[in-house]
Amino acid sequence: MKKILIIAPHFPPSNLAAVHRSRLFAQHLPAFGWKPVILTVDEKYYEEVPDHALVKLLSPDLQVEKASAWKITRPRLVGDIGLRAFYSLYKKAKHLIKKESIDFLYIPIPSFYTALLGRWLHSSTGIRYGIDYIDPWVHTFPGSEKKFSRHWFSSRIAECLEPVAIKKASLITGVAPGYFKDALFRNPHLNKSAIHGAMPYGGEVKDHDMINSMLVSPYIFQKNKNKMQLVYAGAMLPNAYSILEAIFSAISNNKDAFTDVEFHFIGTGKSPNDNNGYNIKPLAEKYNLWETVIYEYPKRIPYLDVLMHYSIADAIFILGSTEAHYTPSKTYQAVLSGKPLYAVLHVDSTAIKVIENSKAGLVLGFHSVQGASYVEEKFLKSFLLFRNFVKIFEREQVDKKMFNEYSAYNVTGELARLLDKALVI
Repeated sequence: MKKILIIAPHFPPSNLAAVHRSRLFAQHLPAFGWKPVILTVDEKYYEEVPDHALVKLLSPDLQVEKASAWKITRPRLVGDIGLRAFYSLYKKAKHLIKKESIDFLYIPIPSFYTALLGRWLHSSTGIRYGIDYIDPWVHTFPGSEKKFSRHWFSSRIAECLEPVAIKKASLITGVAPGYFKDALFRNPHLNKSAIHGAMPYGGEVKDHDMINSMLVSPYIFQKNKNKMQLVYAGAMLPNAYSILEAIFSAISNNKDAFTDVEFHFIGTGKSPNDNNGYNIKPLAEKYNLWETVIYEYPKRIPYLDVLMHYSIADAIFILGSTEAHYTPSKTYQAVLSGKPLYAVLHVDSTAIKVIENSKAGLVLGFHSVQGASYVEEKFLKSFLLFRNFVKIFEREQVDKKMFNEYSAYNVTGELARLLDKALVI
C-alpha cells in the first residue's frame, strides 16, 4: 500500500466538526490502496472538552501519532492549535516521513498555519504534499474590513502566508470548488503544477448505527407530539446572522403560523464549553420568540448525542451563509438521519443539489443581491410548504442510491484518485 500522512491537529477525541473529514478519509482510504497515518496533537492540549465516544468510531488498526503543544496561557495569548503545536508537529512529521516511508503528505485546514508545514517538509524531505480547504484561508468576514482590527490583521497575514504555504503543493482540494477557487486564481501556476478537485464531507451510515447502542437518553429537549420540533446543530457562521434575523422577523410577523413549532439550536454558543455563551437568545428575545418558538443550548454536545437528538426531532434545520461557497457539512449526516430537512441556503451552495436530488427536504434559496430581505419575504410561504412536505414524508422516499454519490466511501474514493494523480504529476 501507498502511505499517506495526514496532519490533523484536531482529531478524535476532539469534538470539533472538522475532525470528521480526516476521520472518514482515514476510515476508507485503505479500500483504495492508501494506508493512512494520522499525526495529531495530544488531546490534553485541546481547549474543548474531549468527546471520547468518537474514538469508538475509529478503525482499531488506524495508526495515530500524537505531538505536544504549548499550553494555553492566562491571559490567552495564542489559542490556535496549529501555532501552539507547530514545531512539535514538524519534528514528528519529519521523523514519520523517513521512518514510515511516507509517499504523500496531506494537510486539512484550518488550522491554517499547519499548511506551512507542507512547504517546510517538502523542502526538508522532498515529500509531495496537498492542502485540503475545509474553509477558505483568504476571505472577507465581518470585522475584517476595519483597518488595524484583529480581524483585519488576520486577513493581511493570511494574504501573506497562503502563497508561501501552497506554492509547491502537488494537490489542492476542498469541500467544494468555491473553497479553493480564489486560491488558484491568486496563484495561477498551481493550475498547471498541481492537481485539484473537490470532495464533500460525505455521510457515514455506521455513525447512525451507533446510536442504537448508546445508553444515553435525549437531554436537550424531549419529544413533544403536540409540537413540530426542528433541530439546528453546530456553530453559527458570522455571515449567517443577517439571514437568521430575517427568519426571526418573518416568524414574529406571523406568529399564529408558528404556535406549534419549536426551533432548537444546539452548540451555537460563543465558545464550545460555555453553557451561557448565548448567540441566538439575544436575537430571539429581540423578536419576542425566546422559549416560545426559539430555544438555544450554547454548549457543544458530543457528535453522537447530536445524532441522537436528530432521531427524536421532527425535522432538521440547515442554515447557510451569504458566502456563496458555504456548504454545510451537517447536510450529509442530516440526510442519513431519515428526517425531513428544511434548509435556507445561498443558491450556489452545493448542499442544495444534495438535498433536492436525494428528495430529503425543501430549500429556500437566495442570491447574494437578494439576501435577507428576500428570505424574510419568502420564508412564511416556504415554511408552510415544508409543513405539508413533513406530513407526507417517509424516510423510504430518500433516494439512497443517488445519495451514495455523497457517501464517505465514495468521497474518499475521489480523494484516492486525486492522490494517485498527484504522485506522478
